[in-house]
Amino acid sequence: MSRIKTTVGPADLEGGCMAENLPPGLDLSVPSAARMYDYFLGGKDNFEVDRERAEQVIKGFPEVRDVARANRAFLGAAVRTVAEAGVAQFVDLGAGLPTQGHVHEVARPIRPDTRVVYVDIDPVACVHARALLPDEATAVVNADIRRPQAVLDDPAVGRLIDWERPVALLLVSVLQFIVDEDDEPGRMLGVSSMLGAFTRRMVPGSHLVLSVASGAEDFDVDSLADAYKGSGTGSGGLRSAQQIEKFFTGSGFELLEPGLVDVHDWPVPAPGPRAAGPIRLLGGVGRKP
Repeated sequence: MSRIKTTVGPADLEGGCMAENLPPGLDLSVPSAARMYDYFLGGKDNFEVDRERAEQVIKGFPEVRDVARANRAFLGAAVRTVAEAGVAQFVDLGAGLPTQGHVHEVARPIRPDTRVVYVDIDPVACVHARALLPDEATAVVNADIRRPQAVLDDPAVGRLIDWERPVALLLVSVLQFIVDEDDEPGRMLGVSSMLGAFTRRMVPGSHLVLSVASGAEDFDVDSLADAYKGSGTGSGGLRSAQQIEKFFTGSGFELLEPGLVDVHDWPVPAPGPRAAGPIRLLGGVGRKP
């Protein structure tokens, strides 16, 4: 049996995360989807429990590391496209741990006036992001995006985001963790209601950037759900291309070319062959006319 430290003490140093920069009493027996994703990308900001759960995912989905890298490249390409369209406000929901090529780093060479709000449920991701933020034009909100009103009411969002001007809303490899139906007793919103809470505020010229897990109908998705159990996420499961397209069209957004495609192939098809796994991420960028 592995020994997993269950709380952070003042002398702890693990996974590249300095304890003095972490929230007091952080429970390290609980995995984090953001830190697991960091592990897939080859990062060091993860703990033993995250690595164990990530290896569980890799066992059932060996291509996950390649898909994670392609998803990161998709994010960069999408942000460049949106910035070139003149949008200078970004809300990154489920932003995860900061890595090279974060949203503000990609957008600012194109739009120096870029403002970005990063939102994540993981306090470790938020602490690391705040430590790396360059100025007053970026902010981090520690919140559950399934409770969108708490995000919208956050002072940082009110300070940086003007909803009367075009905004880019990013949910990159996030929606597979959110169920379809609302949970009224806990006021946890499902995908459509959650998206609507944000997109109804977005004016014409705004953009929606999504990548969502899709896969074969016979894939054992329960094995992945078990790996992410307790990680602070839900388990919405895999979506078909038609379901993902509806996230755009149902929110009033028109997909830009090349439409909804494998993240490897946005905005142009990737060269050379690649392994065909049971799961792929479909990505697209929509514009509100």
